[in-house]
Amino acid sequence: MSHRGHARSEYQAQALPDGRDAGALLPAYSSDVDILYSGYSAAMKWTKVTDPPDKNGTQNDISDNTGIRMEYCAVMTQLSWKHFTTGDAAAFVGRTVRLEGWLSGPDPAGRRMMVAEPPCCPGCLPGPVATRVQVVAGGAPLGNGAVMLEGTLHESEGAWILHEARTVTCGLGRRRLLVASPLVCLAAAAPTVNPQEVTANATTVDVHSHAGKLLYVRSNAPFTPVSEPMRQGGLAVACMAIVSDSPTHRIMADHRIHPYRDPAPGELYAYAQQAFARLHALARGQSLTIVTNAAGLHAARADRPCVVVCAEGGDFLEGNPDRVDEAYARWQLRHLQLTHYRVNELGDIQTEEPVHGGLTDVGAEVIRRCNARGIVVDVAHGTLDLVRRAAAVTTKPLVLSHTSLTTRPRPFTRLITPEHARLVAGTGGMIGIWPVGAIFPDMTALAGGIARMVAEVGVDHVGLGTDSMGLVGPATFDSYAQLPGLTAALLAAGFGQDDVRKLLGGNYARVFAANMA
Repeated sequence: MSHRGHARSEYQAQALPDGRDAGALLPAYSSDVDILYSGYSAAMKWTKVTDPPDKNGTQNDISDNTGIRMEYCAVMTQLSWKHFTTGDAAAFVGRTVRLEGWLSGPDPAGRRMMVAEPPCCPGCLPGPVATRVQVVAGGAPLGNGAVMLEGTLHESEGAWILHEARTVTCGLGRRRLLVASPLVCLAAAAPTVNPQEVTANATTVDVHSHAGKLLYVRSNAPFTPVSEPMRQGGLAVACMAIVSDSPTHRIMADHRIHPYRDPAPGELYAYAQQAFARLHALARGQSLTIVTNAAGLHAARADRPCVVVCAEGGDFLEGNPDRVDEAYARWQLRHLQLTHYRVNELGDIQTEEPVHGGLTDVGAEVIRRCNARGIVVDVAHGTLDLVRRAAAVTTKPLVLSHTSLTTRPRPFTRLITPEHARLVAGTGGMIGIWPVGAIFPDMTALAGGIARMVAEVGVDHVGLGTDSMGLVGPATFDSYAQLPGLTAALLAAGFGQDDVRKLLGGNYARVFAANMA
């Protein structure tokens, strides 16, 4: 083997820290260059051949008959996420490394995980296990969200661990800011109008919510306030969703939510009846009018807040489309999300391996029933293939109620690509952006995430889906009383008042009316 040198002279071969030949990396004509070798940053100056530094940073000069040497000055090893997918990260085990990504909040076992793209919560970590890094802090608190960490890389039974981790920087570097589109905010001057005046006479809508402790079905926990925060913050309508597959999923050892057992026949149908009854009890107890038609939604205002009855996951149907009609009549169901955390009879989900190739024939029939009855079809959690077929089957606009944009999707991510978003918008539908704290740490960032989706599909096809009290991790805001802060951030991002009203409810009102027709 040979090095290429200043005058293409032959040099003794040298190995980099992972045992590879450095010669192939050396430029033929250069006096002072910077290289990035598989994430190993180094500065090179041509004088005479020098061993690359060993594990302890020691350098050993080696002279040959040319009398020319190369001075190899190591700096900190900066890993990229590609090294974990290619297996190259194994070369850096035991070394001090730096890694840039997103740090999730603690899971139920108290473990912190770092991943390449923003997680929505500790139970929805994107990517396979081999591309996550467990973080063990070296002392000082590490915070949440986008960070660069430094620590010693270890591997244990196929899992990566960053020991003695400390924060190098918080937030995103310029390169990752350019690729992390949900975090880019189109900031402008602060608004000069009162945010609450902008939406005072508008139908403002949260297109996906579990507020009020709605999901505490089996414990029957007391409800928390919903109607009063809606009045305070100017929210007219909350799309309140039961979750019919709750008895069958939980956070597993890989730090993701999975189904852990198959339901018994009739189990999820029976559970959904309890959940729908609890939703109606919440509405009665807090004087929330249940919206059943387009006129009712159009008339809704924050001083007399309303709810739309929704179901997250068609699991309670148990493959029987006739139950769509039953839920419509008995429980006033007007918004149905086809799938959740189980691959059910209707189709595949983003967070599990596909089984059906997308939407099933039963799923297609359920969409037709919803179109005929006047029920909004929600494709959140569904795979791209499911959405493709759903868009081909439906005769009414679709909703994807809670997600955000990514241009570099990881396996099992709940975020969606521009193609995915455009399929929904192409039906005349809309996409709800969720206020996940790990992605959007404040209202400015959330407004930026909304703006990025608007840039892909247009201002007529984006809205707000908070997933209130459904997120496992922190939210950008946790009370409807804080909604004026988002209005202000959208105005500051450059949206006009009419567009803000569309984003905060007008677009869903249009889609809802089209589905009721």
